[in-house]
Amino acid sequence: MSYPGYPPTGYPPFPGYPPTGQESSFPPPGQYPYPSGFPPMGGGAYPPAPSSGYPGAGGYPAPGGYPAPGGYPGAPQPGGAPSYPGGQGFGAPPGGAGFSAYPQPPTQSYGGGPAQVPLPGGFPGGAMPSQYPGGQPPYPSQINTESFPSYPVFSPVSWDYSSEPAAMTQGTQGTIRPAANFDAMRDAEVLRKAMKGFGTDEQAIIDVVANRSNDQRQKIKAAFKTMYGKDLIKDLKSELSGNMEELILALFMPPTYYDAWSLRNAMKGAGTQERVLIEILCTRTNQEIREIVRCYQSEFGRDLEKDIRSDTSGHFERLLVSMCQGNRDENQNVNHQLAQEDAQRLYQAGEGRLGTDESCFNMILATRSFPQLKATMEAYSRMANRDLLSSVSREFSGNVESGLKTILQCALNRPAFFAERLYYSMKGAGTDDSTLVRIVVTRSEIDLVQIKQMFSQMYQKTLGTVIASDTSGDYRKLLLAIVGQ
Repeated sequence: MSYPGYPPTGYPPFPGYPPTGQESSFPPPGQYPYPSGFPPMGGGAYPPAPSSGYPGAGGYPAPGGYPAPGGYPGAPQPGGAPSYPGGQGFGAPPGGAGFSAYPQPPTQSYGGGPAQVPLPGGFPGGAMPSQYPGGQPPYPSQINTESFPSYPVFSPVSWDYSSEPAAMTQGTQGTIRPAANFDAMRDAEVLRKAMKGFGTDEQAIIDVVANRSNDQRQKIKAAFKTMYGKDLIKDLKSELSGNMEELILALFMPPTYYDAWSLRNAMKGAGTQERVLIEILCTRTNQEIREIVRCYQSEFGRDLEKDIRSDTSGHFERLLVSMCQGNRDENQNVNHQLAQEDAQRLYQAGEGRLGTDESCFNMILATRSFPQLKATMEAYSRMANRDLLSSVSREFSGNVESGLKTILQCALNRPAFFAERLYYSMKGAGTDDSTLVRIVVTRSEIDLVQIKQMFSQMYQKTLGTVIASDTSGDYRKLLLAIVGQ
């Protein structure tokens, strides 16, 4: 179905994307490049931090949606991960350190330095690159374990903040990197041959698509139209179907467009997929959110905030409206005095009173930077003798609980958040393929390396093994090619 005023310029709603006659108009080269503000994650501990500027603790997601659902670790609602219980949560192995067993890396550096190497002991699931792109080793003299001997989980750390918090380098810890000696016309020709005549050579398509960055795929799309006067996406759609089609189309969408498209899809028609709204809006950087809001308006002719208001209500609506402003503080310095005060305020707004002052939680979780929130969680644990995640579980329920926890989990360990989401998308009967595709595609150039490491650490099996046992055919082959198994 099409939306009013749409498609003004670019893609029509999936599957008809892009509209006839306008195939090349989205995105004109350079129009929706990956927001420059996504940090890929550094590689080490928490799965360290973005290798570049913050916003995120582990590199923000590339576009993709992130569902946040109902009750962890209960059975997920169809299509999503459950919400976390206060207790042994985040699927960490029994005895894992951290907030309610949420894997807690020893240290994290938010900043624009080079990608980090894992601390000794590393992660299961793959060695990190042996050199730092920037040439200088990432970790400053770090951990001071003298204070708080009784709280081994939170070692106070001297954070390494880089001078350019918002700049992010892309691709540092993704599993997909730009191909060397890239030739868009040669790739376009390979794809054309793979689709010509009887049958389709899916392996040839997989070899090209899984080994090119998103930016390179946009160039292949343009070269294909120039060379053959045909739209690559339409040709691929006519040759593919089901999950394989969804995965290929997601890979060919520019990241910002894919996020905007996922949000639109989550709200159109009957019912709303709240977990997709949470997954995208609560995990992206300010710059990414602003670009998504602009893209949503230009591609679908709609105002994202208005759509959120009409599809959600109450405290959950307020939280999402706060998120879509893209105004979180991104200063990387941690103010320990403020962390102490915020922890006190959160305690008094929740555990320390009858009832809950929801607006206090919204204000702090929507405005503070991720490193600041991490310090607040540590201060809260010392003060209240219980972690903030479990307090949120006791004070809130439903979607607003999932949204607040997503923000806290991202402050604590973003890759672990996505690893858990992936686990629940494949756990039990059936697979939530949309979530699986969205996370694998959106994180593939940002922090999928760390997500794989956290997955092995939390579930004692590799992400590739779980994907292989839950999917089949070319869809499985392409997923595994992206994940890098």
